[in-house]
Amino acid sequence: MSELLPVGVYPAMVTPMHVDGQIDQPSFVRLASHLRSKNATGLVVAGTTGEGPSLSSVEKRDLVKLAVSIAGDLKVIIGVATSSIEEAVWLCSQSQKAGATAALVMPPSFYKESTREGIISWYRTLCGRTDLPILVYNYPQRTGVTIDPFLMSSLFQIDGIVGLKDSSGDSTNIPQYSYFSHGGALFNGNETLLPRSLQLNWTGTISGAANICCEWLSEIVSAWKSNEESARTKHEWISSALALLRSGHQPMLTKAVMFELGLINTPACRLPLTEAPRDLVSSVLELLLERGIQSVSKSH
Repeated sequence: MSELLPVGVYPAMVTPMHVDGQIDQPSFVRLASHLRSKNATGLVVAGTTGEGPSLSSVEKRDLVKLAVSIAGDLKVIIGVATSSIEEAVWLCSQSQKAGATAALVMPPSFYKESTREGIISWYRTLCGRTDLPILVYNYPQRTGVTIDPFLMSSLFQIDGIVGLKDSSGDSTNIPQYSYFSHGGALFNGNETLLPRSLQLNWTGTISGAANICCEWLSEIVSAWKSNEESARTKHEWISSALALLRSGHQPMLTKAVMFELGLINTPACRLPLTEAPRDLVSSVLELLLERGIQSVSKSH
């Protein structure tokens, strides 16, 4: 497994907001500290769950600085989602200076006319202009671009690309990515498929749900090699809660649940995102608490 990105759970952190849509930096620091205490292996900032596409590059860089300041030995990964090669290069460079370990980079997605060769060249250019290690982020539901295993095989040939996060939810990708990974780090973005990926020696999960149940997921990943049966039992116990949490629009639902659990000060998202349905929030909370995922002392 990769020494750069060890096996474990890397929460895809939400970005706490004030009600006016500005970043709540103290709340961000508290959340990062909380996740560290819950056995996270790393932190991903300004990704999909972190509302990265709604943040400026300067805001993202500053979030990396905040995360690194309290991360200790945790790995910090910056989310990059842009079709601008110049913006991607700048953000990777600034994040590396701030102490980031790697960047989680979506493919350029605005130009639907782009070819596979164009996507490969885009990543090759990025890697040629930054020394920050790159994880390719496959999330076709968001980008409209599918990084299929054969395309990923070509991307793995580029110096600087060290792994993949797959949030497609397509279980058939898991063995195929394993075959083409050439020893790179492999992260599952869909927690419901975690056992299948661990069975094939994936690195772990970059998980939005880990904002809420990091300790549970960390126990599953850490126990897998020594006691697979116990790890599977733990996963089955929380799988219904994970599925219900994933059923709502993100990150609005996750933020609303986190607010009720006392993990962030407000459930606010940056426009154009709006609040999650109250009934779904209540259902998720009820199931989480039933499964033993307890609230913390509320600060709001």
